Amino acid sequence: FLLDSGIAYPVLAGYPRNSEDEEYVLVNNKCQCVTVTSKFVPSKENPGEEILERNIRILVPLKARENISDPLSPLRTTFVYRMTELCKKCDPVEIELGGEIYQAQQSTSCDEPETCYTYNRDKCYTTTFPFRYHGEIKNVQAVLTPASCYAD
Repeated sequence: FLLDSGIAYPVLAGYPRNSEDEEYVLVNNKCQCVTVTSKFVPSKENPGEEILERNIRILVPLKARENISDPLSPLRTTFVYRMTELCKKCDPVEIELGGEIYQAQQSTSCDEPETCYTYNRDKCYTTTFPFRYHGEIKNVQAVLTPASCYAD
């Protein structure tokens, strides 16, 4: 595992995980099975003071394939986690500069495809497989994540 620690955390906005919990989710990356949370806890050195604690939870899908849409591809043996990639914000936001509105992105590496170690339930995945019908073999496309491929 490679964990890249070069990130400026103050740029991240979080949302509460639970209404009575004071832990905030900073990153919830379903593609790479990573959740980063933060919460204030009493300091060990000074119990009257609170410090910000961050937790990184990584679920490693050990049966993941190199190509998740191909069930015949070899099992993945290397998983790379870079905080700068997990925390990137690619949705454009509107900002005002000099009285004019501009579209801006908060990250520079948004054109690179994201490596998925498991299915991102928000994306549609398909695969083709050989299907025998009346003695003929045809390649048929199958949906791997039906909930995200078909509209309600």
